[in-house]
Order: sequence, then structure tokens, then C-alpha cells
Amino acid sequence: MTSWIDSYEAAISSSGLLGELSGFDPRVVGTLPLGISTPTSDIDVVCQVRDAAVFAELVWRQYGDCDGFALYQWRSSRRPVVARFEWGGWPFELFGDPRPVDQQEGWQHFEIERRLLALDDGRLRKAVVGHRGRGMKTEPAFAAVLGIAGDPYSGLLALGRETDAQLRSRLDRL
Repeated sequence: MTSWIDSYEAAISSSGLLGELSGFDPRVVGTLPLGISTPTSDIDVVCQVRDAAVFAELVWRQYGDCDGFALYQWRSSRRPVVARFEWGGWPFELFGDPRPVDQQEGWQHFEIERRLLALDDGRLRKAVVGHRGRGMKTEPAFAAVLGIAGDPYSGLLALGRETDAQLRSRLDRL
């Protein structure tokens, strides 16, 4: 549908996605804005979707002709709509959840990862990128580097309650 676009930011802009989804509080999350992406990373966007049918119809109408378009809708789930498509050579993945974006795990993971990387002296970033380059997903990579035992997703959510001083102390032990 569109020609190759050089940056993920340009792909987002060119797609008009944030404007089209403005009524759903769209926020870009994931490895690309964190600067820890791999060649297979996609552009992840989380949204608050109170009416899954309205969201699905809008996404279908705007992006249904794109390469790789797929739309999944669950009837009983906290994340009732997931859409995937390519724009300008970039894979997009949209997550629609009825909760406000600030309460969604995808946003909360992104926020703690962003905080950690902002406090980092470079060691965390390098180690996480190394794990990601070997095929590890983002949250498990952070958990592995930080020595978080158990479920990496809930472990990262727990870190979100720590102060910057506590997070710096964790990073100093790397």
C-alpha cells in the first residue's frame, strides 16, 4: 500500500494512525521508542477501547487493505481487540483494552522499562539488547538482566512501585 519508510516515527506519521485513533487514547509503546528494538520489532500501540466493535470497524476501514492485515476480537477478555498490519514496510500491532491506558500492563511495562533505561549508565541497555538479539522477548530480557525470579511480567510491574533511588540501587548491582 505504501512504499518503504525509513523510521518508525515516519511510518506512524504517514499512517495517520494516532489521528485516526485519537478517540481511543493511542500510545506507542515497546522496543522501538525504548531504543532496544531488533530487526523484527513491530510498532506497538495500546488503546483504551470501550466499544470493541466501533474500534474494530474503524481499524478495518482505515487499515484493512494493508499487507498482513489481521484483526482478532475476543468476546471475553481484558484485551478484546488486536489488529496487525504493515505500513511502509513496518509491522504494526494495535491492542484495544477497555481499561484506561495507564492501567494496562503493556503501558505499565513500557513505563518501568523507560524509567530503568533513563536511570541506566548503559549496562542495562547493552545487556537487554543482547538478550533481545538472541530472541528473548522484552520483559523476560529485563527480568533476566535484573535477576527477577518468577514471572517476568508481574516482576516488572512490581518494580514500578519502586522509587528511582531503589531502581538505581538495582542497576548499581549489574
